[in-house]
Amino acid sequence: MSVELTERESVIEDEVLIVETSGEMPEVAYHGSLYYLSHDPEGPGMSLDRQDKGRLVLAVVEGYRRIIHRDLDLKNRQKSCYRGLVRCLVNWRRLTGFAAAHQLSLTELQEEIAAALQTFLAGEAVDIRRGCPTCVNCSQAELRELINEVGLSDNNLSPDLIFLSVSAN
Repeated sequence: MSVELTERESVIEDEVLIVETSGEMPEVAYHGSLYYLSHDPEGPGMSLDRQDKGRLVLAVVEGYRRIIHRDLDLKNRQKSCYRGLVRCLVNWRRLTGFAAAHQLSLTELQEEIAAALQTFLAGEAVDIRRGCPTCVNCSQAELRELINEVGLSDNNLSPDLIFLSVSAN
């Protein structure tokens, strides 16, 4: 089945949007899109070029970026969409594994996520000093791993945040 260029672009753009907004598993949506676009008997039967696949790969990165930021947004801590730092770590690792498999640099995104984590932890520390319970739902070791994996160190954190990592579950 041959697809016209404009229709082709529209179909691929739809799949990019699906991957970006797929929820917890952008990488699974990516593989589903590859199958649908190329092999699914009910799909368009496209032969994807490097650029097409590249757009879908970047959609995976954007999808992970969105859900990691969701869990580092202080406003989301009391919402049902919030999964916490434990999911943030899981999703960061999924993203870095995917990026490694596709030879992608995450330097800029890593800096962005590190800044978001730093802001999150600062807000959490303020709330804990006010007597609010922590919403940190990972162990001290997992929190330390997340801090290290996104490129932060104790030198990047305010002294108030050191006690937060000690008080994490």
